[in-house]
Amino acid sequence: MAVIFRKRLYLSKTKEKEDMRKESSGGSIVLQDDPRLGMQQWSGPRAFNNRYEPWESDSNHNQASNQMSSPINKTDRWEFPRHRLKFFNILGEGAFGQVWKCEATELNDKEGLSIVAVKTLKENANEKERSDLISELQVMKMLEPHPNVVRLLGCCTEKEPIFLIMEYVTKGKLQSYLRNSRAERYYNNMHGQSKSLTSRDLTSFVYQVAKGMDYLSINGIIHRDLAARNVLITEDHVCKVADFGFARDVIASHVYERKSEGRLPIRWMAPESLYDNIFSVKSDVWSFGILMWEVVTLGSTPYPGMSAAEVMKKVRDGYRLDKPEHCRRELYNIMYYCWDKDAKQRPSFAECVELLEKLLMTETDYIELERFPDHSYYNMVSLSGEKL
Repeated sequence: MAVIFRKRLYLSKTKEKEDMRKESSGGSIVLQDDPRLGMQQWSGPRAFNNRYEPWESDSNHNQASNQMSSPINKTDRWEFPRHRLKFFNILGEGAFGQVWKCEATELNDKEGLSIVAVKTLKENANEKERSDLISELQVMKMLEPHPNVVRLLGCCTEKEPIFLIMEYVTKGKLQSYLRNSRAERYYNNMHGQSKSLTSRDLTSFVYQVAKGMDYLSINGIIHRDLAARNVLITEDHVCKVADFGFARDVIASHVYERKSEGRLPIRWMAPESLYDNIFSVKSDVWSFGILMWEVVTLGSTPYPGMSAAEVMKKVRDGYRLDKPEHCRRELYNIMYYCWDKDAKQRPSFAECVELLEKLLMTETDYIELERFPDHSYYNMVSLSGEKL
C-alpha cells in the first residue's frame, strides 16, 4: 500500500508542476577592438523615449519570459535537502530579508562541506516579498554561470521558509571593502602585486562590473539597484554583481515601470527613473556611472552634502557629479558618458566594457591614489526614506 500511495503522490505532483526549461542565452562576451569607435560614435542598441528597443534575438527573450511565468518545479535539479544546511551567522539583512553564512553537505555532488550564502525572508515578510524572492530564484535559475555575476547553487522550496543557496563571496560588499581600505592609509600606485589597492585594481573592479552587467542585459535583465553595496568581491579581487532579482516582469519588454513607492536609491537613479518611474538597461548604465564614482572615491556617498530632494532637482536641471581631483579625465569621461540626460545617447554595457578594457591595456594610472583627498569625501550613515 505504501508503494502505491507514494506512486500516486508522485504522479499528482508531477501533474501539478511543469519542468522549468533550463535554456540559457548569452555566452562569452567577445569584444571587437574597433579604433574608430569613439565616445560619440557607437552602434549599440538605441532607446526611444527612454524605453529600450527589443534585442535582435527576440525569440530568446520570449523563451525567457515564458520561463519566468512557469511555476517552480519542486523536484528540479536545483532542489537541495534543507537538513544538509548548517546555519552560522548573518552576513547581511534588510527590512524583510536575511543572508546567512552556512555550511552545505555534499552540495552539487561535491564531497564534504561547502561554505555558502543562504538568502531567506524574515518572519515579518508579506506575500509580495515572498513573490519577489521566488522571482529572484527564477531569474537566477535561467542564467548560466558568469564570473562576474553571483551564482545560484541550489534552493529549498518544498516548504517554508524558502532558501536560495548562493556562492559565498569572501570579502563581502564592494562598498564596505573600499571604505575599509582607507584605514590602511597607504596606497601603492604601482602595477605590480601589492597588499594595498592600486589604480589598476580599482579600474579592474569597474571593468568587471561592466562585464557582469553586460551579461545580465544580454539576458534581458534590468537590475534597478546597481550600486557598490550590491556588488560582492572575492579574496582574489573578482567582482560579482548581486541582488538583480527584481527583473521578474521586464524580460519581455525590457522596460520596468515602478508601481509602488518605498525606499529608493535616489543618488543612483537616472532622471527618467526618478521622475517617470521608467527603468531600462540605459537607466542601469546611469547607475553604473555612479558606481564608477563610488569606486574612484573609495566608497563615498554620491552627491556629498546634498539632501535627496536637492539631488533630484539638481540632476533634473543638468547637474552631474564633479570629477574627483585624483581621477584622470579619461576615466571620468566614461562616467559622464553614462549620465547623458537622453537615455539613447548613453553607452551600452558592451561599450563600457570596451572603453574600460582599453584603459586597462595602457600603463597609465587613471586613479592617483596618493592624491586621494580624504577631507573631500564622507559617508552619510542614514537618511530617512533613502537607500544609501
